Amino acid sequence: MAGHDSGSQHQFTGFQKYFNSYTIIGRRNYVLATYATVAMIVLYFKFRPKKSTPAVAEK
Repeated sequence: MAGHDSGSQHQFTGFQKYFNSYTIIGRRNYVLATYATVAMIVLYFKFRPKKSTPAVAEK
């Protein structure tokens, strides 16, 4: 029958409480974590120090 069944309710603890594929909030957290990881990689490569070349060339 259609309807809410309290017996199939998932009770997550720890890491699975925030990152799971059963709830909308859990899926949203995976998406936000992925976006944050990609943004951190982009920022790392954008702001890392460049290899410097000597200012005065020796003869």
